[in-house]
Amino acid sequence: MKTYFSAGIAATLLLFLGSGAATAAPDSALLGKWRTQQRNGVVEIHRCGKALCGRVLDGDPLRANPDQRDIRNSDTTLRGRKVLGLRILSGFTGGPTEWKGGPLYDPNTGDGATSGSLTLENPTTLKVKGCIAVFLCRTQTWTRAPR
Repeated sequence: MKTYFSAGIAATLLLFLGSGAATAAPDSALLGKWRTQQRNGVVEIHRCGKALCGRVLDGDPLRANPDQRDIRNSDTTLRGRKVLGLRILSGFTGGPTEWKGGPLYDPNTGDGATSGSLTLENPTTLKVKGCIAVFLCRTQTWTRAPR
């Protein structure tokens, strides 16, 4: 009787643990820190509600001036906000290899995009595409940053 009870507990645990792994969120491969193409920037992609968002964590300009402001923003009322921690990606959903959403923002240029996509090429390469119209898009390749 004791053997059947132990086997039943083991089978239940395996079923429970196995189902958790099988139902892992499709966005979990995207979560974490990513190095941008420009100025050694680092963006952290994180969950924000039911979507994914990204915020600025680091970059050459921030190391030179941690109090750097969003001075290139076309909206003059936003030029006083800090770049450190600034949300530059919002509302991305989908997966397991492509997410769509927006808006996107580039504090280096002050350019914004209303929509875009995040495409996971492999575990260490992410294509970030921002579009202001159907055929007016810009793409960057980001690489996974060391933890």
